[in-house]
Formats: sequence, structure tokens, C-alpha cells
Amino acid sequence: MVLRQLLHGKTPADAPGAIGRARLYEAFTAAAFAGHRRRFYRRLVELSGAAPGDHVLDVGCGPGYLTALAAGAVTPGGHATGIDPSPAMIGTARRLRGGPHCSFQLGRAEALELADGSVDVVVSSFALHHVPEGVREAAFAEMFRVLRPGGRLLVADFRPPRGRLGRHMAGALAGPVMRDNPVARIAPMARAAGFGTVTDGEVRPFAYYVHAVRPEKHLEPVDDQRRDEGNGAF
Repeated sequence: MVLRQLLHGKTPADAPGAIGRARLYEAFTAAAFAGHRRRFYRRLVELSGAAPGDHVLDVGCGPGYLTALAAGAVTPGGHATGIDPSPAMIGTARRLRGGPHCSFQLGRAEALELADGSVDVVVSSFALHHVPEGVREAAFAEMFRVLRPGGRLLVADFRPPRGRLGRHMAGALAGPVMRDNPVARIAPMARAAGFGTVTDGEVRPFAYYVHAVRPEKHLEPVDDQRRDEGNGAF
């Protein structure tokens, strides 16, 4: 877990998954994509459906790379806001990528300080596994709440390697959180929060994503287990 220990540093008491060493994280992520970072994150923006005039919220924005690209996609007339529980991340994001159409503020996924129905698109990349497991459902409920009816959600997270060697390396570097990241739970959590039209896929080299839409009219949350049992899935 050498990498995890190096990146996290001192974290806020109310956000144990936050990353404290923002500059190191920025350098590591740039190197990890081997020159393809911009193409990768532009693909996430494309998948989110962000368009000119939209207000985008980036949950767990880190140093703001995705937030800034989203801001570019929604201008003219739009704005992208990044939130993160790490003061170091927010400071770095403001310094590197803040601007008239791109802003950053401290915040936690499970307690968003935005009004109901105030954003058009919510995005989140490689952040969900940092959210404490006990509040992940609350985080999806908050993302649902702040989206307008018809608003879109795009959550991407690290897809654990499928091979034994890759899993061993992921575990040695980052610990079980990365080695066993339960990305299969993302879609059910989105449905349980009330989202509809839930689709998923992968973006190479190592991301799994879920895209979902807040229905125009409120629907009762889906109980995935009950739905599967009713279909004779077990």
C-alpha cells in the first residue's frame, strides 16, 4: 500500500478517504496515463453529455483536470464546479485550473451544499472508492437531489485488473480498495437513488463507468435485489 500511503498524507477527520498530497497526485496521474490523459478525460466529458450552457458538478474533483475540460465543453453560457473534501486538492485546482467558467470549493459527496435541481450534469472520476462505504448510498442520493429532472450522471471509477499479476500489483501499490474495487455496485446504487436509463461500459485503459438520467418525473427507488428475485435471477 505504498502508493496509498504516499498520496493520502494527512486527511480531514470527516473525510478519511481524501488525498492530502495534491501535487504528488497530479504528477502521478499525468504519468499513469502515459500521454493519453487528455483523450481519456475528454471521452468522459463526451459520455456525460455536457453541452454549452450546462452547469456541471464534478464530485471528488481532485486537482480539477476533468472539471476544467467540462468547463470547456459547456461554454459559452455554462459553468463547471468541482468539489473535493481535501483543502490541498482544492487549492491546487484553483491555482492550476480556476477561471471564469470553472470554480472549486470544499465539499463532501454525501453532503453537497447545492440547491435541489440546480445542475444539469454530475460527473465523478476515480473518486467513489475514496468515499467511505457507509455513506456511498447517501452520496448517490445527493447527486440525484442536485440534478434537475432530465439531468445526467456519469460516474467513472478504477476497474480492478482481471489477471492475477495485475491484481497483485494493484494490491501491493494501493491496497485492497483498488485491488477489489466493487464497481459492479455502482449501477445498483444509482438505480436505488432513483436514477433511470442506467447504462455502463469501460474506457481504456482502466476505467468502468455508469451513465444514468434523473427521470423527468419522480420514480420510486428500485430495489435491485427484489427486482432480480422477481425475474428469477437467483
